[in-house]
Amino acid sequence: MNRNKIRNTLEIRNAIREHGSDILKHPNFLDSARNIQHGDVSVMKHSLKVAYAAAWLNKKLHINCSERDLIRGALLHDYFLYDWHDTSRKDFNPLHGFYHPGVALRNARKDFVLSDKEEDIISKHMWPMTVKPPKCREAWVVTAADKYISTLESLRLHNRSRMIRLRRRIIGKNNLHNGQKLNR
Repeated sequence: MNRNKIRNTLEIRNAIREHGSDILKHPNFLDSARNIQHGDVSVMKHSLKVAYAAAWLNKKLHINCSERDLIRGALLHDYFLYDWHDTSRKDFNPLHGFYHPGVALRNARKDFVLSDKEEDIISKHMWPMTVKPPKCREAWVVTAADKYISTLESLRLHNRSRMIRLRRRIIGKNNLHNGQKLNR
């Protein structure tokens, strides 16, 4: 890896730690490691990957997003706090893709103070399934990053070992909740 690539990777990791420290330590976010998002990827890992991809896009394309809003919104975009694959849940809905942004927004509002941009990111990240398009550039970037990462995960094209190392470096091995494993 060349020096610029290493520096950019370190800067993005540090930005995620800096802007998302309260989210990364929150028990509900840590518990999201138990729920699968796409393929074999947990919701927590998916959210970390989307935050990294969004920050990378912002930096690489010089989009000039608010880094704080971008990262926090990306970390919380799927903060729905349940296993959406579990058909035995009393509130199971096969149209999860359409309604989970609203659930994620309600949950995020309970646990964190959100900016208008963070709310726009969370509530609109499933556009065009959410009829109203994003208002801010941060929401557009997270929407694009989420589509890209979701596609890789669904087709099982993601690099598992690289993401485990990334998660260890961002969250740290000692911040796992209730005996969770890092390899999920």
